[in-house]
Amino acid sequence: MSEPLLALNDVRAGYGDSIVLDGMSFEIPEYGSLAVLGRNGVGKSTLLLTIMGFTDVERGTIRWRGKDVTGKAAFRRARAGIGWVPQERDIFPTLTVEENLTVAARPGHWDIDAVYDLFPRLAERRQNMGNQLSGGEQQMLTIARTLMTNPAILLLDEPLEGLAPVVVEELTAAIEQMGSAGHSALVLVEQHAEIALSLTQNAIVIERGTIAHRGASKDLLEDHAVLDRYIGLKLAET
Repeated sequence: MSEPLLALNDVRAGYGDSIVLDGMSFEIPEYGSLAVLGRNGVGKSTLLLTIMGFTDVERGTIRWRGKDVTGKAAFRRARAGIGWVPQERDIFPTLTVEENLTVAARPGHWDIDAVYDLFPRLAERRQNMGNQLSGGEQQMLTIARTLMTNPAILLLDEPLEGLAPVVVEELTAAIEQMGSAGHSALVLVEQHAEIALSLTQNAIVIERGTIAHRGASKDLLEDHAVLDRYIGLKLAET
């Protein structure tokens, strides 16, 4: 059996004396995809921050390609192939779209042409400054810039939050295309549970810093009782 790309084993982590995650364990294979669901404040974003190395790990291990990276600095994890798209649209406001993209470029599938194909809006706005973009365009640029690093795994923290429905549709289509391209694994934290489950192979539901439910995304999408219990999402019966 091949080594998982990313593996967390009994991870207990948080910020100083404040523990947010307790006993977090899961694996993601090469090119796998995972939806991370749960109500607000249960630890979803903290999970991504922990994978990136921005929290204090009190117990457990984080392994990347079989190597223990629990104590490694965030920049070393990024160099090793872990790409992170935070909730904040962290772009360079005084650089053009194209400059934002090329400053992060590393060799691989995702080059300037590939990300422009994925996000045609960015191609149209390539000479605009980052602070001249709409919120949706800034989100596209944030994702595209991370793709330009050609990560082996992409961590997306609520990429659809606060966006207009038409932009949500565009980003959903782009994320689906990214997943089907087969160039990286994907971890998607998202309040739009139905969308997240439709874009991923597997899912976990976090409650109070622990995994309350795990399984195939397609199965969870059909389990209305579980979604209602842990997320408060009531789906129409089909």
